[in-house]
Amino acid sequence: MPEKGWPRIAVVGAGAVGCYFGGRLARAGAPVTLIGRAQRVEAINRDGLFIDSIHFKERISVSASTELDAARDAELVLFSVKTVDTEDTAKLLAPYLSPETNVVSLQNGVDNAERMDFAAGIQAISAVVYIAAEMSGPGQVKHSGRGDLVIGNPVSNQGGTESEIAEIAEAFTRAGVPCRISQNITLELWTKLIMNCAYNALSALSRARYGRLVDDAGSVEVMKQVVAEGVAVGDASGVHLSADKLIAAVLELGRVVPEALSSTAQDIARGKSTEIDSLNGFLVHRGVEAGVPTPVNQTLYSLVKLLERTPLAR
Repeated sequence: MPEKGWPRIAVVGAGAVGCYFGGRLARAGAPVTLIGRAQRVEAINRDGLFIDSIHFKERISVSASTELDAARDAELVLFSVKTVDTEDTAKLLAPYLSPETNVVSLQNGVDNAERMDFAAGIQAISAVVYIAAEMSGPGQVKHSGRGDLVIGNPVSNQGGTESEIAEIAEAFTRAGVPCRISQNITLELWTKLIMNCAYNALSALSRARYGRLVDDAGSVEVMKQVVAEGVAVGDASGVHLSADKLIAAVLELGRVVPEALSSTAQDIARGKSTEIDSLNGFLVHRGVEAGVPTPVNQTLYSLVKLLERTPLAR
């Protein structure tokens, strides 16, 4: 039975990220409902959610549903659908939310909160997710590194009050998930965006995990160029980052989670659409608008788009 003192939580998008963080909250005693695709939901309702973590291996009892109306009574919604599905899912979800419901975007990219607001009037809190995780089977999550969050309100969007954000951070911390509150979440989102751009496409194109990429001199040089272009686009967009610090963070990430495989690589392997339009593609399009050239990001973006249309030979 759920312990008292927890908000009722719905996770919209029961992929690796949603299942891991929803599972951690459920493991700690929170009432959680995972909302996702039928095959995954059936496995979770039948066998529970199995998390194979660097911290523990455990089968967790948690509710699961294929229907968005399962979020009707939720006080906290963790929104973790693919970025390509942000607007459509937000429109379908909105009728089930009360004015008191807090929504946290656990997604890649920098503009999901704004897109949710524009599409459906949902004022979401932004989160930056640092985790290496993948679905290893229906209802099974393989966690291979990190698993921490940074949350806050973007300047253009007020998804929650300071006290509400503090309560959300406390809930994650209570569940054993490190969660930091940022007063400049936009800077944090751009930092994560550029780090994703450095890894995701390369990992997908080479089918290499992060440790191999940082051990390869040619790959490291490409990642440095991706970062330099990303910082230039950020500067033109009013977001000022240090290229040297970002490159150091990128290389450190590969050493900390050497077994990580990018979500883009996972999507390609499963024959699914990727989020590359919200990653390298975002930098390319924003660069065009700002008059900043992004040839390396353009190349990676174009190759991943080609790969999406050309399934890998089995």
